[in-house]
Amino acid sequence: MAKRKLFRRGWFPDALTALGLLVAPYILPFAGFVPDTMNRILVFGLFGIGFDLLFGFTGLLSFGQSAFFGTGGFFAAYLLTRAGLSSVVLGLFLGTVVAAITGYLVGFIALRRTGIYFAMITVAIAEVFFFVENSPLSAVTGGENGLPGVPAPTFYLGFTTIEITSGWSMYGFIAVCYLIGMVIARQIVRSPVGHILVAIRDNPQRAAAVGHDVQKYKHLVFVIAAAYAGLAGGLLGVLQGYMPPEAFTFDTSGQLVMQTVIGGLGTLFGPLVGATVWLYLRDFLQGPLGLGASWKLALGIIFVLLVCFLRRGIIGAIKDLWILSTARNSAEPEADPAAVVSTADVAMATPLPPSSHALASSSGPILQAKGMTKRYGGLVANGDIDFTVQHGELRAVIGPNGAGKSTFFKLLTCEVAPTSGTIVFEGRDITGMNVTDVCQLGLTKSYQVNQLFSNLTVRENLTIAALAENRGRFRMDVIRNTESLPGVDKHVTHTAALVNLTHRLDVAVSALAYGEKRRLEIGLALATSPSLLLLDEPLAGMSPSERVETVKLLKSIRQGRTLVIIEHDMDAIFEMAERITVLHEGKVLVEGTPAEIQGNKMVQEAYLGGVLE
Repeated sequence: MAKRKLFRRGWFPDALTALGLLVAPYILPFAGFVPDTMNRILVFGLFGIGFDLLFGFTGLLSFGQSAFFGTGGFFAAYLLTRAGLSSVVLGLFLGTVVAAITGYLVGFIALRRTGIYFAMITVAIAEVFFFVENSPLSAVTGGENGLPGVPAPTFYLGFTTIEITSGWSMYGFIAVCYLIGMVIARQIVRSPVGHILVAIRDNPQRAAAVGHDVQKYKHLVFVIAAAYAGLAGGLLGVLQGYMPPEAFTFDTSGQLVMQTVIGGLGTLFGPLVGATVWLYLRDFLQGPLGLGASWKLALGIIFVLLVCFLRRGIIGAIKDLWILSTARNSAEPEADPAAVVSTADVAMATPLPPSSHALASSSGPILQAKGMTKRYGGLVANGDIDFTVQHGELRAVIGPNGAGKSTFFKLLTCEVAPTSGTIVFEGRDITGMNVTDVCQLGLTKSYQVNQLFSNLTVRENLTIAALAENRGRFRMDVIRNTESLPGVDKHVTHTAALVNLTHRLDVAVSALAYGEKRRLEIGLALATSPSLLLLDEPLAGMSPSERVETVKLLKSIRQGRTLVIIEHDMDAIFEMAERITVLHEGKVLVEGTPAEIQGNKMVQEAYLGGVLE
C-alpha cells in the first residue's frame, strides 16, 4: 500500500484556491452574489481559518474570538483614522500583532481550564472586551458609534498608483489577504506543530505522556487564532470604511462558530464554505423572501438541520462520499500471515538502536524511589515504598487487584505527585516534575487501558511520539514539513516493525484488533526512545498466540534500555523477569528472584492463595 501522509503535501490545494478566487468574480454573480457579500465571505473565511486551527485541529472551543476580532480591527482603524498612519497595510499588520499579543496575554487565563470551563472563560473575556470598548475606552473607539473614515489601501508602484475602492478592486485586495492566510495555515498544518495539534485534540493526556508540552502548544495556537481574528477585523473596517462596535459582540463569535461547523471542522476551507452559505442565505432570506428580522429564525432552523444531517459539515460530507466511492473500487488486501511473521522476525533480529537518553556509564541504579507515599484523603494507595532498579534490569511488579501497582507507576512517571518521598532517575531528583519532563529525560510508560490517538492511523500515532524524541518538548518549527525532519520516518518504520505493525501502518487505529492496539500502545512508548520503559499489563486481553509474540517483543527491546513490567500472567513474568517486587495493600510485601518469589510462603498466602508451585 502506498504510504499515506498525515496531511496532504504539495502546493496543489493552494494553487486551486488561487484559481478559485480568480474565477469566482466571473461565476458567482450569476448565482446572485454581489461584490460586498463576496468580500464579507472572504473576511469571515479568513477569520474562520484561525478558529478552525484552534477548534477543528486542536479541540479548543472558544466563544471569545470576537475579542481579538474587535481588538485588531479597532487598533488598525484608530491608527488609520486618528493617529495619522497613512499605510493601510502597515495598519493591518500592527492590528494583527496587537491582537496576537492580546491573545498571548488572555491565553494565560483562559488556558488554565479545559472543556466547557475554557469555553465559558472565553465568553466572559469577550463580554469584558465589549464593555471596555463601549465604556472606559469609548473616547478612543467611538463607543456605540464606532470609528468612521477608515481609508482603503493605496499602492504606489513608482510608475503608477493603484487605488483600492469598493467592489471588485476591494475583492482583489481581500482575496490576496485570504490566500496568504490560507497558505500560512496549510503550512502550519503540514508542519510538526500541526501534527501535534491534532494529537492534542485526540488525546491530550497521551500527547503529554510521549513528551510534548501540551500547554505551550495550546497557547501557541491560541495566539495564532487571535492573529487571524485581528487581521480579519482590520479588513472588515477597511471593507466598510467604518469599524463597527458589533465586532466585539458575542453574536460575532457565535456566527463564526456556526459558519465553521456548517462548512466542516478541521478542513481550513470549511469556514469559507460556511460563510458562503450563511451570508448568501442571509441576503436571500431578507431580500427575495422578504423575511426581514425573521431571517435569523429561519437561518437558525437551517443550521440545526445541517448539523443534524451533515454532522461533519458540508466538506466533511463531500469527503465521506468520496471515501465511500473509492472504497468500493479499491478494497484493502488482507495481510499475508507469512509476511507478518517475516516482519516480526526482522524486527526481532534488528531491534531499535539503544536509547539516545542512555548514559555512557550504564551500571548501578537507574531509578531509586525512597519512602514513596500517596494518600487520597484517608486512603493510602502507596505507603512508604522503597524501590531500586538497576541499569539493564527487567523488573516485574506483581500484586493482587487493588494493591496499588498502577498508582505506583503513575508516581514513578510523575503523572501524579507523591504525598511524600523522593524519586531519583539517572542520578537526578525528578520528584515534582511532570510527565512530559521525565519522558524527555528517558522515562516513560505504556498504559493499562490503551491511550492512543484513535482518529489517526498507526503511522500517524508513531509519528507523534517520534516527533517528541526528535524535537524536544516544544518547538515552533512551523516553516518546515514533518517529512523533511531527518530520521523521523525511519524511526517510525523501525518501531512499527519491532511491534509487528508494519503491514498496518496506514490503517486507522479504530480498525485495529485489540491485540494490535496493545502492541501499538507499547510502540508509542517505545518510539520516544526511553532508557527506562514501564509497561502496565502489556499482555492484558491478548490471546495465547499474541501473548507469545508479545513476550518475544519484550525480550527483544531490552537492548539499551531497562524494563519494569506490571503483569498478572505469572508464566510470562517468571520467564522474563530477573527480579520481582510484590505489592500488597500499597506496600512492598517481598522482593526477590522468580525462584524466591515462587517459594515464598507470604506471597502464596497473601497474593496467590497458596497455589503457586
